[in-house]
Amino acid sequence: MRRKPHPVFISFLIFVLGLSACSAFAPTSTPTPAPPTSTPVPPTATPPPSVAKVNGEYITLAEFQAELARYKLAQTSLGLAVSEEDANKAVLEDMIAQVLLSQAAREANFTLTESDLKSRSDSLAESVGGAEALSAWQSAHGYDASSFQIALKRSAEAAWMRDKIVADAPTSVEQIHLRQILTYNEADARAALEQLQGGANFEELAALYDTITFGELGWVPRGYLLDSKAEEAVFALQAGQYSQIIATEAGFHIFKAVERGEHPLSPDALLTVQEQALRDWVAEQRAQGEIILAP
Repeated sequence: MRRKPHPVFISFLIFVLGLSACSAFAPTSTPTPAPPTSTPVPPTATPPPSVAKVNGEYITLAEFQAELARYKLAQTSLGLAVSEEDANKAVLEDMIAQVLLSQAAREANFTLTESDLKSRSDSLAESVGGAEALSAWQSAHGYDASSFQIALKRSAEAAWMRDKIVADAPTSVEQIHLRQILTYNEADARAALEQLQGGANFEELAALYDTITFGELGWVPRGYLLDSKAEEAVFALQAGQYSQIIATEAGFHIFKAVERGEHPLSPDALLTVQEQALRDWVAEQRAQGEIILAP
């Protein structure tokens, strides 16, 4: 019961050039004041066809379409069906997050040298079968050498910022040591609850329904349980208390809080906390930033 992010490799193209001009007037034979003149307004660079602009940086239509095709291919290879609307949303949200991360990396003074980029490009070429294979991939997805280097730079910046955020996530938080009685029909769950209310031992009863783990779920932090009803019920418990019957997609649960307090996160729970920290960071940056979606 965990959420998994969808990493998507992305690129972008920014047009920031502007021109300015001024005029000079030669003096006439009779020294008279030159008439006031105005400076011509610099022409505005034509923005590329885009799906969004994130704090002034464009996510171009071409790169979005390339990433959308790659996302769909990845889902198909996993045997998953995704609607056009869901695919568009997933890719766009991920690309916006990547831009926000890369911008934050630059603000934190993270820099990549030409040598760094070349090394990354060489490694990528080796992983796909050589320079010619990488060049073919670039052409197939609408990249030229310049736009691909921009994409590679942004990807590296975003990865650095992502790693910084997850490294700052706590490794020890308030958790509940949890056990459960899990049944696959409501009648059995009601029977178990009645026995508990009649004084039956929770651990002994849980062992009857789960002869392998005896209902042991270990230490659970907030955000680890996908079902919101289950999480709400669990974190309302104090040590020694058990819940009412909670119906989820997995079955019918009765949870017991064995212990409660700050505890080191398991590797799996740490990953969940790190993912939540990343989601919270992106949500905060989105709320603070200027994100304009194409109509």
